[in-house]
Amino acid sequence: MQYSFIDFLQLLGSLALFLYGMKLMSEGIQKAAGEGLRNILSSMTRNRVFGVLTGFLITFIIQSSSATSVMTVSFVNAGLLTLMESVGIMMGANVGTTVTAWFISFFGFKVSLGAIAIPLLAFGVPALFVSNGRVKFWGETIIGFALLFYGLDLMKASVPDVKANPDIFAFVKDMVDLGYLSYIIFVVIGTILTVVIQSSSATMAITLVMTAKGWIGFDIAAAMVLGENIGTTITAQIAALAANVHAKRAAMVHTMFNVFGVTWMLLVFPFFLDGIASIFGHESPNDFLQNPEQTTFALATFHTLFNLINVVVMINFIPQLAKLAEKLVKSKGKEDEVFKLEYISSNLSTPEVATLEAQNEIIRMGKYVSKMGVFVDDLMVEKEEKKREKLMKKLIRYEEVSDRLEEEVSDFLSKVSNLEQSNSSSVKIQMMLGIVHDLENIADIFVSMGTIIINKNKKKIWFTPDQREKLNELFGLVQKSLEIMNKNLAKWEITESDLEDAQIAEEEVDTMRKKLRKNYLTKIEEGKYNVRGGILYAELFNSFERLADFAENVSKGLSGND
Repeated sequence: MQYSFIDFLQLLGSLALFLYGMKLMSEGIQKAAGEGLRNILSSMTRNRVFGVLTGFLITFIIQSSSATSVMTVSFVNAGLLTLMESVGIMMGANVGTTVTAWFISFFGFKVSLGAIAIPLLAFGVPALFVSNGRVKFWGETIIGFALLFYGLDLMKASVPDVKANPDIFAFVKDMVDLGYLSYIIFVVIGTILTVVIQSSSATMAITLVMTAKGWIGFDIAAAMVLGENIGTTITAQIAALAANVHAKRAAMVHTMFNVFGVTWMLLVFPFFLDGIASIFGHESPNDFLQNPEQTTFALATFHTLFNLINVVVMINFIPQLAKLAEKLVKSKGKEDEVFKLEYISSNLSTPEVATLEAQNEIIRMGKYVSKMGVFVDDLMVEKEEKKREKLMKKLIRYEEVSDRLEEEVSDFLSKVSNLEQSNSSSVKIQMMLGIVHDLENIADIFVSMGTIIINKNKKKIWFTPDQREKLNELFGLVQKSLEIMNKNLAKWEITESDLEDAQIAEEEVDTMRKKLRKNYLTKIEEGKYNVRGGILYAELFNSFERLADFAENVSKGLSGND
């Protein structure tokens, strides 16, 4: 029976079903675990060994090394993990992903889970209609698990039989009989397949099916597995494209670790394969051809031992890997980074990780807009026109950046809000949107104040020594209010005491503003203030009061009392 184009489409469809099941299962577990995964990643990276164990544990739970590496890159991008801490997690993820091969070898070939895949849907689908978010997410996990193994069953049935289709096998045979060059070729094939499919687990499944069907021998399959180890690093590289320099370095370390591992393995490849064969009671790797099903377990053993040994060898060189990554991925400097998002990446894997990135971007934005106050303070005392113009240009540039920050952070949060999420994540997103708007208002007020000062000087309007002294005093109170705001932003989860500090600071500004206004009206009435200068003076102290209001609003938002 000849293998037709329809049969080939059947194979592609089976692979697609497997991939979709893997994706659904992995994402379902991530959503169900929620902040638990985040807490594990952020708390269990105290040293190299803990980092490796963390990476293994996360990958074992979610069954996706790609998801773990993307999550790790996101955490480095958000500033929760250092480059050194991320390396251990990436190493552990490589070991964790080997569980998939054992899983498929045992359940996919020894036990036919395809037969129970459809009955599993009877449990998974109803869970999708339950209002409880966690039950719904576990429903997705069950459905993903069912589709994964149903797709694997279909894939096994769709791969052409070697005896019935000798012409197809001849094409493969031409590549497997080239000696050591064949290993190189299939390392490249494994890499390309994984890059295209974006899942080392799917490529591993394909490799196991081809081995079980007798298409390729154990040695060639092992070479493909090495390629899959390189190909899986591309996912982290893609996730880091829109991230900061630290996240790019974390992705680079992941790639280097796997490339170095594959390189040393190729140097000892024949001897290592002989060792695996001896574990299964064979004299040569070729003996596995007599028992294709046993080959799947041998391949799982190879995958696990290779990654374990690679971790044991490379864990001693984590500092060197980090330094090499820093040399290969150079920072373009703060000036190049000031006009772009530093913490938010294009990855939207889970609402919890995404909101964490947005949180750190907002903390950065708070510090950024607060710097504008220094420019306004300098403007009030600067006498040289050129320096005043330079300061005003800085103010305008900072305000434009804050505009962009508000727009991009809000756009990112709106995308996150479209993801399935817990109620706590939804509330957090609403709170973040309000804080970003308040911070942008602070930037707008600073520019408005700068414009008032510039116009005052152009029109030769001067403040009295008393007015300058009062504005400086009021500015000091506003600076205190902004410092408290940034302190609360850095803590994020603030106490009643923290909120009270913000409220007291705002009240101090408000009390002084009322005092200045009363004094200003009296002096105008007595003719002691120039009318035009008095109006600008009033606009400035009213602006200071509005700044304190928005600074307090940020703290209220953090406390949930907004």
